Amino acid sequence: MLKLVIVEDEDIIRRGLIETIDWQEMGAEVRGSAADGEEALAVISKVSPDVVLTDVRMPVMDGLELARKLQEIDSSIQVIFLTSHADFEYAREAMRLHVDDYLLKPVDEDELSAVMKRLAEERGETSLPFAEELAQAKRSQNPYVRVVMEVIEKNWQQRISLEPIADKQQVSVSYLSRKLKEETENTFSSLLAKYRLQQSIVMLKEGTWRIYEVAEECGFSDYKNFCQVFKKYLGMAPGEMLPGEGRKDG
Repeated sequence: MLKLVIVEDEDIIRRGLIETIDWQEMGAEVRGSAADGEEALAVISKVSPDVVLTDVRMPVMDGLELARKLQEIDSSIQVIFLTSHADFEYAREAMRLHVDDYLLKPVDEDELSAVMKRLAEERGETSLPFAEELAQAKRSQNPYVRVVMEVIEKNWQQRISLEPIADKQQVSVSYLSRKLKEETENTFSSLLAKYRLQQSIVMLKEGTWRIYEVAEECGFSDYKNFCQVFKKYLGMAPGEMLPGEGRKDG
């Protein structure tokens, strides 16, 4: 999972990038944001990102100067510039600075996804195991299925079931279950488990959580249940996802 920092001086654009793009599907996680290059340096020093997505034209410190600073501080940080047609000279300078890529505003999500996946491959990162499967469920043409995925995304840490979701949409549980199976080849419990497991993998790889803490945070009933579900869907124990040798005792 790529750690990402977004740098954009326009608040509405910055929030849009953070909140409306499915970063998880792209194998990335937004760890911080900033309104200019100077503010970004402070954020970057705290979160140690893999990738910085930055506007080129900003007050205080623009994207070019930020890229120069990052070359000095940590050249392993990959930089993507956000630019406009009017900023072509900035793009040329970006190439001289060995910036990894640049995207035109407004950002095309397919282009951004292609860039992020390329950077992930270059860093030897792999996307989360169910990312594409869950993304396809979100893009379902069936509105009932899309609502189910929205509920899972918003409430995955809580105890949730299909009954109230069906009631709210005024359809039967059997109908909704059938549509989920037809559209996603998954039951509701499978979709929920896969979404929770993806969140648990991110936490485990951070190396700062004990396994039982991850189980609690990710909505599993207990440590034993978490380990059983993890083994069922991923074929390994949670401890095998921990950095280094990991803590196998939970």
